[in-house]
Amino acid sequence: MIELKDLRKEFAGTTALDGISLSVAAGEIHGIVGRSGAGKSTLIRCLTGLEPVTAGSALIDDIDITQLRGARLRESRRTIGMVFQHANLLDSRTALANVEHPLQVAGVPRAARRARALELLDLVGLSDRAGNHPAQLSGGQQQRVGIARALATEPKILLCDEPTSALDTQTTGQILSLIRSLRDRLGITVLIITHEMSVVREICDSATLLENGAVTQTGSLQQILSSPGTPLAKDLVPLPPVTGDLGDRALEVTLAGTSLAEVFALAQQAGAPTAEVESGTLETIDGAPVGRLRLVCDDQDARDALSAALRAGGIHVEEAA
Repeated sequence: MIELKDLRKEFAGTTALDGISLSVAAGEIHGIVGRSGAGKSTLIRCLTGLEPVTAGSALIDDIDITQLRGARLRESRRTIGMVFQHANLLDSRTALANVEHPLQVAGVPRAARRARALELLDLVGLSDRAGNHPAQLSGGQQQRVGIARALATEPKILLCDEPTSALDTQTTGQILSLIRSLRDRLGITVLIITHEMSVVREICDSATLLENGAVTQTGSLQQILSSPGTPLAKDLVPLPPVTGDLGDRALEVTLAGTSLAEVFALAQQAGAPTAEVESGTLETIDGAPVGRLRLVCDDQDARDALSAALRAGGIHVEEAA
């Protein structure tokens, strides 16, 4: 559904996107993650034709949007719905009128756009708020209206730029559940730009890490987690901060298809039964249990034996930083 081929964008000699190549299958929820300045927002603007590219192509449903201009570009954009960090609703319009707005711009007759807007408000659970203005809605409700508005033109793709970063934890969970359910019900493809790894863990099927305008890692969550030493895998399953000075006494162990009982059994066999769990994280991601542990063992020989035994058992181990 989305395919980027060697996409480049330069601003006055500064490279913002450096040869981005990426494929997102139809019906997939794909996360684009990276720190501020990594190129995430520039990628969105190029993908929607809001920013001309320096080189490369951006295909949506086999149509290269970088080659379109004028009416053809505007028509192609209707296949893309946009959800932003802030809903950016029109304060003077009701929720219903806000959802109707893109249909009005597209010249849809009043009765048809009213029926479509009512259908969408019901879909996002706000049929009883149709007559409310944005000031009468909570942040989560405003975002739901924004999602309904993004779906008004029946897009094939929903692009979400930091859709939950302005929301509290509970509301974030509700919005992510809504996005997932909309994907399941409507069959749309979702691209989420975010710096929150919790968003990726919660709803994404796959993810891409951008650094300095380049792709440094991409794949399904299972593929990423099967490479446990990589930055994206570590970010998906973060360890709590160290609570004290561990020196060189600690090992970081990644659990992917391995139980805690197996780790402790290997510790016993390696002659390191006193190894202690200093901290750990256990998650279920994409339906599979994964985790990371920070193990502390004071005896150097026992620690080396434990490390060797875990590696022999196919478990990823690193010396703790």
